[in-house]
Amino acid sequence: MMTRWLWRITVFFVISGICMASPTILPAQSKPALIRKTTYYLHGRIYTNDPKHPWASALAVRDEKILCIGSIEHILLDCGGAEAPGDTIQLKNNFVMPGFNDAHTHIGGAGRDKLAMSLNGVESVAELQKRVKSEISKHKAGEWILGSGWDQTLWPDRKFPTRLQLDEVSPENPVYLVHISGHVAVANSLALKHAEITPKTPNPTGGEIERFADGEATGVLKEGAAMQFVVQRIPDPSEAQRRHGIELVLDELARNGVTSVQDNSEWEDFQEYKDIKEEGKLTVRITEWLYFMDPLNDLQDRRAQGGTTDPWLKTGALKMVTDGALGTRTAAMLAPYSDDPSTNGIMNIDTEKLKAMAIERDRLGFQLAFHAIGDKANHVSLDVFESIERVNPGRDRRDRIEHAQIIAPEDIPRFARLNIIASMQPSHETNDMRWAEERIGPDRAKGAYAWNSLQKSGAKLAFGTDYDVESINPMRGLYACVTRELPDGGPPGGWEPQEKISLDDCISAYTTGSAYAEFEEGKKGQLVVGQYADFIVLSNDLTKIPATQFTKTKVLRTVTGGRTVFKAE
Repeated sequence: MMTRWLWRITVFFVISGICMASPTILPAQSKPALIRKTTYYLHGRIYTNDPKHPWASALAVRDEKILCIGSIEHILLDCGGAEAPGDTIQLKNNFVMPGFNDAHTHIGGAGRDKLAMSLNGVESVAELQKRVKSEISKHKAGEWILGSGWDQTLWPDRKFPTRLQLDEVSPENPVYLVHISGHVAVANSLALKHAEITPKTPNPTGGEIERFADGEATGVLKEGAAMQFVVQRIPDPSEAQRRHGIELVLDELARNGVTSVQDNSEWEDFQEYKDIKEEGKLTVRITEWLYFMDPLNDLQDRRAQGGTTDPWLKTGALKMVTDGALGTRTAAMLAPYSDDPSTNGIMNIDTEKLKAMAIERDRLGFQLAFHAIGDKANHVSLDVFESIERVNPGRDRRDRIEHAQIIAPEDIPRFARLNIIASMQPSHETNDMRWAEERIGPDRAKGAYAWNSLQKSGAKLAFGTDYDVESINPMRGLYACVTRELPDGGPPGGWEPQEKISLDDCISAYTTGSAYAEFEEGKKGQLVVGQYADFIVLSNDLTKIPATQFTKTKVLRTVTGGRTVFKAE
C-alpha cells in the first residue's frame, strides 16, 4: 500500500510540473505490467458540453476514448497514472471543447474544387471573364476549364452570366462554371456543343435549360437534371487527382476543428476514404450518404460494402434533392417569388413518385435525408415522411430535412411531431440575408432559418456548413447562430432576431445534435468518460468573448480518436 501511495504522489508532482527526486518505487526484480499508454491533458478550461458536469480542468485519453475527465487531482490520482505514466500535454489554460461534427458536407466535390478555378468572391462578369482567361492560359486548346463559386448576387446587375460572355474569352476551350449553391451552372458554347444542347433540346424533368427569346440556350443550366447534360461529358479526375483533392480537404477540416462529417460524395470518393483509413491516415470520422435515386440493389450493395458501424468510416442516410436554391430562384415555393412572380421554383421529382420510392427504401431500413429549401419542398417532404410512418410504423428512423430554410408556419410543429431532424447551416443565413427578403417578402421571411421556432417546438437541430458551398469554418456558423448579422455586422440586433438561439444551444446543435442525427449519441459530441476522444483547443474562450470575435478565434490543436491531427505552429 505504501509503495502504491508514493508512486501516485510522484506522478502527481512530476506531471504537474513540480520537480522532485525520483525514488525507487518498484522492487528491483519486478517490472510494471505493460499496458496501453494514457495521454494526460492538463491545466485547461474544458467545456464538456455535459449539462451535469459542464467544466473540467484535465482529461485522460486511452484507446481512442476519454478515460477520465475532471480535476487534475482526479486525473492523476484516480485514472491510471500509477499503473502507466503516459504522455502529458499542457493545455496552458486554453479553452477546450468537443470537436465539431459537420452534419452536411461534400468532401469529394470540395476536393475537385480545390484543383479547379475558384470563383468565390468574384464581384462582376468582367472579373469572372478575367479569371477564366487567366486559367485558359495554363491549358492547351480543347482542354476543359472548370470552376465554381460564382455568385451573381454580389454583382451590380445581379444577372446570371451567359455563354456569350464566356465565349469572348474562351473560343477554343469548353468552359463549365458552377454557381456557389451548386444548383446552377453556366457553360460556354463549346461546352454546350459537347453536350449536344440545341434549341430543340427539351427541358429535363426537374431542371431547366435557360434560353434567349429566340430559343437558343443562354448557357445557364438550372438544377442537376439540366447540369448533367454537360457534367457527363467532362472527363473524370484521375485516381491521383481525386486522392490529392481529398487530402487537401482533410487538412482543411483538421485545421478548422472538424472531427466528424456527414458527407454526400461520389462512391469513388468513398473508396478513397477507405484507402486512407486503411493506411491509418484518416483524420476525421465520416458517415457517407448514398444517393436516394440509385437502384435499390446498388444501394443495398454499397451499404453492405461500406458498412454501418465502423467508428471512422461508414454509410448512412440516402440523400434526395427535392428542390433547388433560394439564390437562383429554383427553391420550390408554395407561392410565386416576390421578385419574380413568373416562377415558384423547381420541384425535382413528382410527389407521388417520391413517396413511393421513400416508402420502399424506408422498408429496407434506410434513413432518409431530403434536401428541401423552399416552403413547398419542406411541406412535401413532411407529407412524405408522414406517409412513411403511416405505412411502415414503429421504427426509430430519424429522417432528416437538409437545409429547411423556408418553412410555412403551420409546418414548423410537424418536425417534432414526426421526429424529423432539421439539419441546417447557420452560415447560409448570414450570406442569404442580403437578398432573401427580396426573394420571398417580409411575411415568408418570418419562417426563414427558424432555429429558435423549431427548437422551441421540440424539433432536433443538427448544424453543418454545406461545405464547400460555404466555408468549413464552424466559427462562422456560431457567429451567425447567435447574432443573425452580416459578417461585418448589422443589422442592429440581427435579421429576424427572434430566431437566434444561445451559444450553448448552437454548440449542442453542432455536436450532440449532429451525433443524434447519425445515431451516434452517447459516442461523440460531449467530453465524458467513454465517448470518443474528439476535441479541439482554441485560442479564445468562446463563453467569454463577444460573438464578433468568434471568427477571429484560431484552432490550436485538433484531436480525433486521441490522436493529434492538427497542431498550430
